[in-house]
Amino acid sequence: MFDTIRKHQKLMQFALMLVIVPSFAFFGISSYSGFLDKETDLVKVNGKPITAQEVEAAAKRQAERAGGNIQIAQSLQFRQAVLNELLQQRILGFAVTNLRLQVGKEALIQSLQNIPQIRALYRPDGGFDDARFKQLLSNNGLNEEQFYASQAFDLKISQLLNSVARTELASPKISEIVSTLYETERQIQALQFDAKDYLSKVNPTQEVLQAFYEANSKLFVSPEFIDVEYLVLKADPKEDAKVFSEKADQFANLTYDQSDSLKPAADKLKLTIQTQKGLTRAGTNSSKDHPLENPKVLQSLFGDEAVKNKRNIEAVQTSPGVFVSARVVIFHPAQTLPYKEVASEVKRQVSQRLAEKLALAAASDRYTALQKDPKSTVGFASPVWISRNKPANLIGSALDDVMSTNPDKLPAVVSVAIPGVGATLYRVDQVRQPAGSDTKIHKAQAAQIQALAAQSEFAGFMSFWRDAASVKTINPLKPAPSGTGS
Repeated sequence: MFDTIRKHQKLMQFALMLVIVPSFAFFGISSYSGFLDKETDLVKVNGKPITAQEVEAAAKRQAERAGGNIQIAQSLQFRQAVLNELLQQRILGFAVTNLRLQVGKEALIQSLQNIPQIRALYRPDGGFDDARFKQLLSNNGLNEEQFYASQAFDLKISQLLNSVARTELASPKISEIVSTLYETERQIQALQFDAKDYLSKVNPTQEVLQAFYEANSKLFVSPEFIDVEYLVLKADPKEDAKVFSEKADQFANLTYDQSDSLKPAADKLKLTIQTQKGLTRAGTNSSKDHPLENPKVLQSLFGDEAVKNKRNIEAVQTSPGVFVSARVVIFHPAQTLPYKEVASEVKRQVSQRLAEKLALAAASDRYTALQKDPKSTVGFASPVWISRNKPANLIGSALDDVMSTNPDKLPAVVSVAIPGVGATLYRVDQVRQPAGSDTKIHKAQAAQIQALAAQSEFAGFMSFWRDAASVKTINPLKPAPSGTGS
């Protein structure tokens, strides 16, 4: 049936990885899932489960392809991403089967010919190593019929996704309208009411300061921090990779098995135990290359096992050839600082808030006066032209409010409160279209609109088929069992 393909198209391992690995979820492990205990079922698609074993196997394969670090496969976040990928594959597979999509031989042959790695494998005489191809398939647990079926299945999914991508909800006309709105310019003048200009007018009493401190004690809490000791295992450039791999395994095993101390690992591998005091959840406030700046290291150190039981954290690969383990020596809980230590900060915060109230009141008074006399420009800065494409220093609600003023009712005044600062009044007196448009910006905006439309369309597509396939969550994905990947 596939004689033409077998004669002319044979894949090397690189190409096989692109096709066999994802398809194995359909032709390999899934065929045995019916015999597994229901406790291992995570999600069911059309009544067929995705099991914990499938996720573990797929996570290991992907981790190996990413560089061989099996510890990655144990991460709950990584495994959840793998589960999401498997779920999407199953839903798409259900859609392909339900729609009865077909792929012809010519399309299948062309898909193989489009892979550069395949073309590069032909010998000068045009021949190809058939024996090697069959061996590669065998190594991956497939025969030729299964392989071609998996390739055809992937083509059907591509065909399905391409049909979704071609659904263009955003027409060029809509893109043009949006671009015009973004280019429309308004001439504005600004008048700022900044709290700092009113600080000299406030003088809070001791009673006010003390009351603020007591009512807002959470604002004056020192964060929790820890004093730790840690070990760093680094690869020697002159060292054989296999030797270092064995050391890394020793490092991980010793710090885990003898978790009440780093000394056994330090003595065995001739490493120096280092210390770090005052480590917070934000890190060391030093170089990003510091071994304790790694997010996973920090998360583990502030976990219950490390804080309460003072256990070594599991060894973490912070960068290629660098492994770190650490343990908490002393935990310093968060605590409210005494008033005497924060008195100056209390006064600063209270004074700032009182000054901000004065600034807002002054802005409100001026805004009311301008409603009666909108043509007044006293105190306003020089006029500038702005647009959504060129907003100057306007951001967020300030830009939205200014650009949404009714062009038929100018001049108009907009008041924008700026939390923690005060308020700004904007006087809008003219609207215009720019003399010329920027073609590059137009294209970029059109592309963004089309991308958003495509994302929305794909989300709706997946939601429809998710419902059609009766996707049901059976059990939550649990942390990897200890010893996984050893």
